[in-house]
Amino acid sequence: MYDIAIIGAGPAGMTAGIYARRAGYTVAMFEMSMPGGQAATTDQVENFPGYPEGISGSELAMKFYEHCNAFGVQTVFEQVVSLELEGEIKKINTDTGMARNTYEAKAVILATGAHPRMLGVPNEERLRGKGVSYCGTCDGFFFRDKDVCVIGGGDVAVEDAIYLANMCKSVTVFHRREELRANKRSQELALSNDKIHFEWNTVVTAINGEDKVSGVTTKNVKTGEVKDWTVDGCFVFVGNDPNNACFPAALSLDERGYVLTDDAYASNLPGVFAVGDCIHKNVRQISTAVGDAGAVMNAVERYLREGGGHA
Repeated sequence: MYDIAIIGAGPAGMTAGIYARRAGYTVAMFEMSMPGGQAATTDQVENFPGYPEGISGSELAMKFYEHCNAFGVQTVFEQVVSLELEGEIKKINTDTGMARNTYEAKAVILATGAHPRMLGVPNEERLRGKGVSYCGTCDGFFFRDKDVCVIGGGDVAVEDAIYLANMCKSVTVFHRREELRANKRSQELALSNDKIHFEWNTVVTAINGEDKVSGVTTKNVKTGEVKDWTVDGCFVFVGNDPNNACFPAALSLDERGYVLTDDAYASNLPGVFAVGDCIHKNVRQISTAVGDAGAVMNAVERYLREGGGHA
């Protein structure tokens, strides 16, 4: 049995692991794939303190992971399929693809993060991986010297449009509003890039193609004009949804599926805490995930000190 089980190895989960080990607790951190979460798919991180020249998301994620290893955080690379969180002893049920395992812990920190939301238009699911992507830094290489489109106007959409412009022939950004929501620096870089073209007040209503993406159909939300565009790739950035498939029904969530916590990051279930992008909050950045994880340990330690986790 572990003192603390951390579900997810993104910036929040790994920071929680470092703090927990420094406090002397035994820690198991569960991750189904590579450490880093969505942060690891970011081309360039310019707003994380200590890296004035910027750092790639994958490199930053590996530095987090190396830090975890240095402090003795045990990473379990297995998919968590269900959690039993209502008793004094929490159970983490995993699937390796070859076997199912169960681990026990006195306290659990949920740091499962979030995943890109689908657009929900015809052919999107069918052409996913065949020209439809949700990560420019992951898949941009496959569209070198080709025409692509980006859907969205937030930080990720604009930053990935800039990244794609480095290798693609052209990048057309479709945004349903007249102005971007991205940070000012990214806006300036994108708007001044000759390879990036913006279509305002425009939504994509269908993704076209048989075996691969050949184009998209759009509609102007003000004029009603419908237009077909020829593109080889379609990158979708319209928000995120929480990774909550393994959460039990007894855990309180908001209407979008994010974990509801108090100011100490405690959920409605004793001994269960949540941090990072999977919780109900206004801002989701690497720095805020790290801050959540640093702050949660006060409550976790108090719970364990007061006898929590004893059968």
